[in-house]
Amino acid sequence: IARKVFRKFNQQLNKANLMARSGQIVDASFVEVPRQRNSRDDNKHIKEEGTHPEEWSENKKSQKDVDARWTEKNKQKHFGYKNHISAEKKRKFIINYEVTSAEVHDSKPFFDLLGKPRKDNEPVWGDSAYRSEENEKKLGKKGFISKIHEKGYRGRPLTERQKARNTIKSRIRARVEHIFGSIHWFKGNYLRCIGLARITEAVGMINLAYNMKRYCRYA
Repeated sequence: IARKVFRKFNQQLNKANLMARSGQIVDASFVEVPRQRNSRDDNKHIKEEGTHPEEWSENKKSQKDVDARWTEKNKQKHFGYKNHISAEKKRKFIINYEVTSAEVHDSKPFFDLLGKPRKDNEPVWGDSAYRSEENEKKLGKKGFISKIHEKGYRGRPLTERQKARNTIKSRIRARVEHIFGSIHWFKGNYLRCIGLARITEAVGMINLAYNMKRYCRYA
């Protein structure tokens, strides 16, 4: 339901000529949920089977989230999910979103987020997590222009020229942080829903609320 309403509202933005086609910015943010206190064996079963251990009671099952996952970024541990978004460059409306568990790499839903180019050679900005030789080729074939950050490799660090290009790209890519800042203000970075289905609905409504709030600036 949340996704249907989100798309209907975006259709209204398109009709009002507010959804500019100046390019897309992609990024993801963690959606934390209450941390589980399970035994090591329980966690192993949940990770391998994706379901509750059979010995758990129905009451215990209803309070345990077996879809959320642990991950680590910048030496910080996170438990829960990710809100992956593509955002419109000019007015910072959210164009599309996907919700996954926290351990899913940012690049996995990349092309699902982008969809089809909204104009010829539509530029796409993103951090280096989205950069790969395969993705660069695929972007070109689909009709996008890559503005994805370049990344260095072991024994082949970024050149000064590449760093300068990344700095220029960052001025646009950083706009997505304003979106997540607003979502955090909605308390959308921490939810008490249990399970991927409920989290997806909640995140969808939060993304919709953000777009509505953004619309008020231009109405």
